[in-house]
Amino acid sequence: MKSLFNTTIFLSTLIMLFGLQACDKKDNFNTNVTAVKMFFSPEDNATVDLTKTSSALFEWGQASAEDGGPVLYTISFVKEGGDFAKPLYTMTSDGNGLYNRATLNKETLNKVAKLAGLQPLESGKFLWTIYSTKGINAVKAAETRTVTIKRPLGIDNPPAEVYITGSATEGGTDVSKAIKLKLTGSGTYEIYTSLKPGTYHFVDNITSSAPNKYYIDGNTIREGEGETTVSGADTKVYRMNLDFSTIAAKFMQIKGLGLWFAPNNTIQFDLPYDKNGTWSAKNKLITFKQESWGGDERYKFRMQVNDGTADSYEWWGSKNADNSRPSSSTDPSFWYLFPVNSSQWDNCFKFTGAADTKNCDINMYFSPDKANYTHEVIVK
Repeated sequence: MKSLFNTTIFLSTLIMLFGLQACDKKDNFNTNVTAVKMFFSPEDNATVDLTKTSSALFEWGQASAEDGGPVLYTISFVKEGGDFAKPLYTMTSDGNGLYNRATLNKETLNKVAKLAGLQPLESGKFLWTIYSTKGINAVKAAETRTVTIKRPLGIDNPPAEVYITGSATEGGTDVSKAIKLKLTGSGTYEIYTSLKPGTYHFVDNITSSAPNKYYIDGNTIREGEGETTVSGADTKVYRMNLDFSTIAAKFMQIKGLGLWFAPNNTIQFDLPYDKNGTWSAKNKLITFKQESWGGDERYKFRMQVNDGTADSYEWWGSKNADNSRPSSSTDPSFWYLFPVNSSQWDNCFKFTGAADTKNCDINMYFSPDKANYTHEVIVK
């Protein structure tokens, strides 16, 4: 029993000694590193033009650790005149921080410039430096260099969705009622909508408390908090096209839309604009033109537009050069609208036979919630 007691005391003592030794080693862990003393590239006051290059190499001399182990590196950027205590952007070097170089691709450098408030194609000066560390107690390099970054054309990471909002819009200033634009291609959007005196801008989300924002400056899409002002006293209808890859905005005023009745070679009646990209003509008498072979019922639509300098016409009709009269079993694609030529007869729709001598509602939908622009004829 005494032997077992002595053995227990001996083992407890050993465990305590090993514990103290482990604590001592931990407390004496050496995190001291030297500062980087020399930068190699890019040269001081260099320019990185992201319209011409896809990456830039930042390289510097090695630091050393007192314990002889590896050193980790981070590169840090601030705006010219900024404070590295509040860096604009920081990232680890290549090799998860082990290499004394950092390859910054176009996306990363563009992000740095964007964080500084630069718009596409604008240039700005930045200071950069290197921190060496063992994971804690980072040491700033003795040198700091200046680099100019020019942003490329286009918005990086074009928004997946775009909405228009503001006092000038149909949805007003309530962002939850912002009107969605129609996606027409990679980074391209379109909307038919009315604008009244006031202001508007675009957002990429109507549920987030901090959506990305965009505004129009002349014919250029800008990122940020700006607003576009609509002046004058009248409400006007526009087609707006946004291309985030070229940061270009194009506006076309829609001054009128009419039903072109081919047999008479003229506009039969106008369709006033309603809202949400919809034009409607109510209770319009449709009368086929009687020919020797029967009633002629062909029609399409003519849109009067203005690009800011002059009026012109756009024609909307069927994808088919000729059509038969529709029936209750006709596929909905029959009524899809496509840009067509100004020929009196080509690409015309036909009214259903039930429309002859009847009042009808004609609705045209250039709405973002429609997969295809389309129209309908409702026989009363």
